[in-house]
Amino acid sequence: MSDYDNAIFRLATAQEAEPEDYTGEDGLLYCGSCRQPKEAYFPEGKTFFGRDRHPKECDCQRKRREMLEASHREYKHREEVERLKRTGFTDPAMREWTFENDNGKCPQMHKAHAYVECWEEMKAGNIGYLLWGMVGTGKSYFAGCIANALMEKEVSVCMTNFALILNDLAASYKDRNEYIARLCSFPLLILDDFGMERGTEYGLEQVYNVVDSRYRSGKPLIVTTNLTLEELQNPEDTAHARIYDRLTEMCTPVRITGENFRKAKAREKMEHLKKLLNGKEICL
Repeated sequence: MSDYDNAIFRLATAQEAEPEDYTGEDGLLYCGSCRQPKEAYFPEGKTFFGRDRHPKECDCQRKRREMLEASHREYKHREEVERLKRTGFTDPAMREWTFENDNGKCPQMHKAHAYVECWEEMKAGNIGYLLWGMVGTGKSYFAGCIANALMEKEVSVCMTNFALILNDLAASYKDRNEYIARLCSFPLLILDDFGMERGTEYGLEQVYNVVDSRYRSGKPLIVTTNLTLEELQNPEDTAHARIYDRLTEMCTPVRITGENFRKAKAREKMEHLKKLLNGKEICL
């Protein structure tokens, strides 16, 4: 729009003068609060329905408008983040797996921060993580932190596991290709608890189809597993070998060595129970 067209728009959407407003020596209306003009003259020779001036934002109006626009942007942002988390997580509890809620006991958590900070480079280079380590060391939480942080940046992420994927594929025989294509459409796919699914011939074939399709999509993949790196590098048969080869090519191994938080949680509960019982005779 030209300056003249903008001026016409402001004239059409003008608000009434406030009681404290006043007319300046130049004949224009001024804001009684910020003392800035709320009107401006049209370019020389131009008028609109006989008027030689049009409304103009004073500092007060500009600040109010900017606050409203910022509030609207934040509302739309929170709405989008909510949609991403609703569709991207298979378990609502994953929403709480955030950097803010981290207990600080995972020595490798800085790698999760780095992944989020360098997301554009990770995406461009098709770089993922293969998170491996003992049970209960926080591998899933590590991946969840990445997912939540990227969703806060309005990046679409899917965090699921093969047990759910295989169930979905079995229930939608005619739409398998469409289902796998949807998984591969997410900028980041996280496969949690890899290796825990049933090892049937059908199951392995579907696992390979998902992993291979993700490989060919050129998009990053993050996998968490209780398998050791040695097990992944020395598969038991050809069916596992072709899956593991794809994973190790796509994902950089990161060993998670945090304390077993499940055992730690159990100890905390036991200590709390002992305090509640306060020496009462009961077999624990």
